[in-house]
Amino acid sequence: MLISGKNVFNEFKNDLDRINMVYVENTFKDKNILDFIMSNKLKYKMLNKKEFNNMFKGNNQKIGLDVKDYEYSDFKDFDYEADFVLILDHISDPHNFGAIIRTCEAAGVKNIIIPKDRSVKITQTVYKTSTGALNYVNIYRVTNLKNTIDKLKEKDYFIYAAEAGGKLYKDISYSDKKVLIIGSEGFGISKNILKEADEIISIPLNGHVNSLNASVAAGVLIYGIK
Repeated sequence: MLISGKNVFNEFKNDLDRINMVYVENTFKDKNILDFIMSNKLKYKMLNKKEFNNMFKGNNQKIGLDVKDYEYSDFKDFDYEADFVLILDHISDPHNFGAIIRTCEAAGVKNIIIPKDRSVKITQTVYKTSTGALNYVNIYRVTNLKNTIDKLKEKDYFIYAAEAGGKLYKDISYSDKKVLIIGSEGFGISKNILKEADEIISIPLNGHVNSLNASVAAGVLIYGIK
């Protein structure tokens, strides 16, 4: 996987085994990073501007990495002592996913569950948008969300689904062990997953728009109910 940016590079300083190659644009001037590359004997290549920008699009900050693909956590090893779990039901936008991961890490939420099919994966955009938070949370990819929710219920988790028409999230007394489900952009939570909810919760909308961006809704609810 190709990823870029100073923050991304700095987050991989503690996980050097995952770095296959460092790519540096030949006008890059950050002495601390260059010294780190040399002192740790990392494999690197110097590229001219055109070569570098062909490999790394956008605001790449003249530093890029080829890293081993992200390793998702295995749900078989899930820690059922965790008091808050976030489930993303077919989120498709990598910017939303990265922003949600960032919010979770900041709020102390360590466990995010996504489905394997029809869901965004960990990409360069997710890495950059999460600004390093990805290294501090567990991302579980599961084959069947409904079965996963059933397992969580067996361990005394209470399931809250974020959807229009539910109770206002501020008016609810929350369980000690809680699961929050956020639906996909444009479609919301799947009907079969919504049926699994113990409570449907909503954010009050007092303007002219009738919905919030998925990452914004997740941020409001994570901090509102945790």
